[in-house]
Amino acid sequence: MQPIHNVVIFGAGAMGAYFVTQFLNVPEFATAVLARGERYERLKRDGLIVNGRHYAVPVIHPDEEAKPADLIIVALKNHHLPEAVPDLKSVVGAQATIISVMNGLDSEEIIGAVYGMDKLLYAVSVGIDAQRDGNRISYTRPGKHYVGLAENTHLDERVRRVQVAFERAGIAYETPVDMLRILWWKFMVNVGMNQASAVMRAPYGVFQTSPEAQALMEGLMHEVIVLAERVGVNLKEADIADWYTFLNTLSPQGKTSMLQDIEAGRKTEVEAFGGKVVALGKQYDIPTPLNQTMVRIIHVLEQTAGQKLFDPKRVP
Repeated sequence: MQPIHNVVIFGAGAMGAYFVTQFLNVPEFATAVLARGERYERLKRDGLIVNGRHYAVPVIHPDEEAKPADLIIVALKNHHLPEAVPDLKSVVGAQATIISVMNGLDSEEIIGAVYGMDKLLYAVSVGIDAQRDGNRISYTRPGKHYVGLAENTHLDERVRRVQVAFERAGIAYETPVDMLRILWWKFMVNVGMNQASAVMRAPYGVFQTSPEAQALMEGLMHEVIVLAERVGVNLKEADIADWYTFLNTLSPQGKTSMLQDIEAGRKTEVEAFGGKVVALGKQYDIPTPLNQTMVRIIHVLEQTAGQKLFDPKRVP
């Protein structure tokens, strides 16, 4: 296979923008964002501002003829993926490798069901504290990005090809032997960190210092660990400690993506986090009361976004 040259990023939010700018910074890559509708118009008009630097972003419309991509990075919100998958058709060529840096456990299978799992690699991004306000994205930590097949005892040619592209783009990566374990570990982190931060409106600093916040986060994570053991994934209680290694490097003022969504009145990814835990708990007859409670609370927060629920002037 030829080295990666044409790179397409699908989704230019906080995470996608990081990859867009890393590849745009290297002229030997031909980098573009795939978008339609208002996002297409906005990106063409305004570009992206990342850590204070403006980027004029090449944008591809799914209905336009485009060069086949060598590497496609999918960075959408989970609830947008099912209806968006057909938009990839114009850029998926014979040599394309697709990686999803989306949260949750299901995006690879959803994409692979349409374009073939032979084109998919698993990917997980950890420790990047990106925040978005419109087309402005900022981060203090670029994080680490895990990529590979489910099992990587011997490196597949496609994996090595992506590794070389990441090296050229200055993206810190690692390819673990057991990639599914890392996928579940990140799922555990999202289930605990994102949901707890959203219901408490708490930035990373609270979880770096508050035993009470840490206890709620760890309780949510524990329910994931029980499920992982049931499905044969090697996830243990000691893996929670590994998260603190990343957490304590993040900006104390930084916020999870779910907290940012709650504050902006956007739909969250709760179905991919607590909702998935609850569904798996029912499937395997394993209680998941903490996650069930989180799902209910976050649904209420979504439904009441922007409403003033309490007016002290009306209290007799």
